[in-house]
Amino acid sequence: MKKNGLLKSAAVLSLGGILAKGIGALYRIPLTGILGGYGMGLYQMAYPLFCVLLTFSSAGIPSALARVIARETATGRGSGQTLGTALKLFALLGLCGTALMCLFAPYMSGLQGDGGLLPCYYALAPSVFFVALIAVYRGYFQGKSNMVPTAVSEIAEEAVKSGFGLYFANRFAETPAVAVAYCLLAVTLSELCALVYLMLRSRGEEVRQPLFARRTAPSELLFSALPVMASAALLPLSQAVDSVLLVRLLGRSERAVSLYGLFSGAAVPLVSLPATVCYGLAAASVPAVSGAFARGNAEEGRSRALRSLCFTLAFAAPCAAGLFFFARPAVSLLYGGLGPAETDTLVLLVKALSVSAASLAGVNTLSACLTGMGRAKQAALSMLAAVLAKFALQFVLVPRFSAVGAAIAANVCYLVAFLLDLYYTVKKKRVKKYDHGHRFGNEEGGRIGAGDRRDEKGAEGARAQYVARRSEPV
Repeated sequence: MKKNGLLKSAAVLSLGGILAKGIGALYRIPLTGILGGYGMGLYQMAYPLFCVLLTFSSAGIPSALARVIARETATGRGSGQTLGTALKLFALLGLCGTALMCLFAPYMSGLQGDGGLLPCYYALAPSVFFVALIAVYRGYFQGKSNMVPTAVSEIAEEAVKSGFGLYFANRFAETPAVAVAYCLLAVTLSELCALVYLMLRSRGEEVRQPLFARRTAPSELLFSALPVMASAALLPLSQAVDSVLLVRLLGRSERAVSLYGLFSGAAVPLVSLPATVCYGLAAASVPAVSGAFARGNAEEGRSRALRSLCFTLAFAAPCAAGLFFFARPAVSLLYGGLGPAETDTLVLLVKALSVSAASLAGVNTLSACLTGMGRAKQAALSMLAAVLAKFALQFVLVPRFSAVGAAIAANVCYLVAFLLDLYYTVKKKRVKKYDHGHRFGNEEGGRIGAGDRRDEKGAEGARAQYVARRSEPV
């Protein structure tokens, strides 16, 4: 993918992300005013388990499948059969995720100490299945460098969720727990609408497989997606732990639920907005980087990854500064329905979290690039180290600094992940020397050992065999 193609694809997804998040932000403003701090706390407490199961059944699928499709496209193979295989495989995982959410709902609501969460979990459960299929379609289109279906489906999700959510919130405003359950049902309806659109959109795609082409086995897709899913699962899993741990550290009271709601339901989404806008660069980087590595040009792949990071930080860093210096006007504009005490708390949280607007955006882009490089395992290890650092700091800081301590711990988490991902992105694999019996090289092209007296023609032949081998799909 050329530079202009990368920017065009990123622009399409970023524009879709801006419109979708704009709708979501406009939705959050009246929703926060209707549900209040306690209602938003319930709303956010239902999401972590949902996000964990969603991650294991669907997160990482777009990046992993896009990498496979991009490699098939780069080597002239068809990808229609791969789409069908992926749909069957991840539909099964999605069904398992929905069943597990229904099964664990009573236990999770008991751990969180609020029985009103049980219907919330049941309302969200079907979304796990729908999103698994949505992720497959998005990965297919992204691998083809067609970002329009993903952008349109994201906008459709937010529009449907916002419309139904506000209707339900106003309809059941007198009983916050019931209103929250119906608002989460609106999420399920939005995912169903997005899935229907993508299914209709895929009918216009050429899906025939070339004759004698090697088919991609389900195990190949699964093992390609597993490291990406593991990396993507760690952050939602930590948020699920946060929904229990932070509320307990904050005091296990209605005040604690309200603080958690302001932190995770208002401050975090606001700070995450620049990362969401930059999502287009992350998604567009996967086929670009993967295609370069598939052709045996690792240096070009790393160059594309670093270019994507520079574009990301050029947008996200000024946003982080803006959130710090203009936190109060932003909170007053977006969350005018909050009381004075809640407004002051939210302003403090946004300022404390503002640095994460840049680091989180960088983490998303670098993780996607590592997936394109075939280094999703390293991205998972980076996030694991970051999450462990966050938990350690929460135990120390939250009892002393309340929700601000949670914000500081989150900042450290994203910074650790960013630095480790950057290290793995620029790091070259160790160049190995080979004897006569070994195949040629590694991702850097390798080099022939001093004792190897093969002539130049033999070396070039070995290199050609290596590049051909690298061009085969994962």
